[in-house]
Amino acid sequence: MKKLILYPSLALALFAFTPSYSQDKKDKGKDKTEAKAKGKAKEVITTKSGLKCEYLHRGTGKKPQPGDKVVAHYTGTLLDGTKFDSSVDRGKPFEFPLGKGKVIKGWDEGFALLQVGDKAIFTIPPELAYGERATGQIPANSTLIFEVELLNVIEKVVPKPFVVEGIEIKKTASGLQYIMVKVGTGVFPKVGDQVFVHYTGYLTDGKIFDSSVERGQPLPFPLGKGRVIKGWDEGVALLQTGGKARLIIPPELAYGERGYPGLIPASATLTFDVELMGIKPAPPAQK
Repeated sequence: MKKLILYPSLALALFAFTPSYSQDKKDKGKDKTEAKAKGKAKEVITTKSGLKCEYLHRGTGKKPQPGDKVVAHYTGTLLDGTKFDSSVDRGKPFEFPLGKGKVIKGWDEGFALLQVGDKAIFTIPPELAYGERATGQIPANSTLIFEVELLNVIEKVVPKPFVVEGIEIKKTASGLQYIMVKVGTGVFPKVGDQVFVHYTGYLTDGKIFDSSVERGQPLPFPLGKGRVIKGWDEGVALLQTGGKARLIIPPELAYGERGYPGLIPASATLTFDVELMGIKPAPPAQK
């Protein structure tokens, strides 16, 4: 996404799932079976979408809800056993918000079936993975196998709009409007400085379209370098470290007449509640 606050992942869009359970014993054998391995029965579920989830170990912890942050280890292989990715090998669990389309469909669907402590194997058909598109070591139309462990679930943080009643609305020459909710006590950032900003973006109907607060991680970007929309480069420069403001950004300082399909309407005025968390000064210019 050109100049959006966050750039899009290659993940596929989220589709809702419905587990396929049948009351008929014959059909039940297709959707939920027991396999023998290492002397213990394993529970296997196949959903209507075609995802197969084989439980290796059942945990007793929290089950994630849409929007919760999922923390998991995984190892991904092709049907021939070729390993293409592993958080275990890297020694660092992977985190993502459940049900937000930030990962392949099979992951959003599969992790919704787990609870903390569960270990499972997902068999994900191409239509729930990368489909006809080859990606890295993954050929087109590949069925993917993931051995996963759900380590933790962090409940979704619901951003609260800033309280702005009674605070003066100011307007710059460009048309940017801002409300200084809290004056910071640190320094002002300079062009080229790396700034770290927490934000929540709202459409005119009050709907949230993006939020670093939900993800629990501020956004870093170089100020004044055109890496974000114009209204952000201008608005964040008005803050000192620790400062909070509401930015009301007209279309010409955001996405203009095009908008961003599926996320931001054409000619949309955007409202951002922003907080400048920190500044990393730009390196000195070379002489």
